[in-house]
Amino acid sequence: MAKSTGAKKKQRNDERIFAIVAVILCLILGAAFCALLVALNYQGKQPSTAENLPDTAPALIQPDHPRELVDFSLTNSDGGIMTRRDFDGKILVVDFLFTSCSLTCPAVNGQMAQIQRLTTNDPEVKLVSLTVDPRDDTPPVLQKYRAGFGADTNRWFFLTGDKSVLYSLIGQSFLAKDTNDPVGYMPGDFAHTERIAIVDAHGQLRGFFDGLNQETAGAVVSEVNKLRHQNL
Repeated sequence: MAKSTGAKKKQRNDERIFAIVAVILCLILGAAFCALLVALNYQGKQPSTAENLPDTAPALIQPDHPRELVDFSLTNSDGGIMTRRDFDGKILVVDFLFTSCSLTCPAVNGQMAQIQRLTTNDPEVKLVSLTVDPRDDTPPVLQKYRAGFGADTNRWFFLTGDKSVLYSLIGQSFLAKDTNDPVGYMPGDFAHTERIAIVDAHGQLRGFFDGLNQETAGAVVSEVNKLRHQNL
């Protein structure tokens, strides 16, 4: 009889321990499952990569000081000579490139191609691409390069020529030197060569837009429309 009573007590103790352990395991598993659901829900609401982050609307970047288009004489991709006078009274959209660039230049010129498309019916707007590597970017090289972006040769001009003339034009009319990066990958060591510049019909530099922002083409066209209305 004593053995039977002791066995029953042991059985009850084992059952109690089992029940406590089961409750603890359920609580642990339940908490882990809830944490997993929260984590998955949070992850689903976040962009998976930096590329998925939406671009913010680009703002006009003011030049470091008042600048205007200086006189120049350069060669276009067809071998013709173009000067400051060829652009008198025109609104200019200007970018900077070298054809062997495989990073920023294709992206910026992609935006230039969109600007060309968005201003198709506006002959007062001209696009100008200035090479910073005139030694390699000869007219035939630029001619091949422009074809990759569907450039309208009556509206989008790729200019090369004497290095001193090009660098003087870029340095006086558009960009400062990049003193923080003396060994930059862009020839000429100009700062912010990824920007797209806007010059008004009077030859005044109005500002820049970030050429790497996917919304820049639309922003440039909006700014061009403002300038057109100011000139009416």
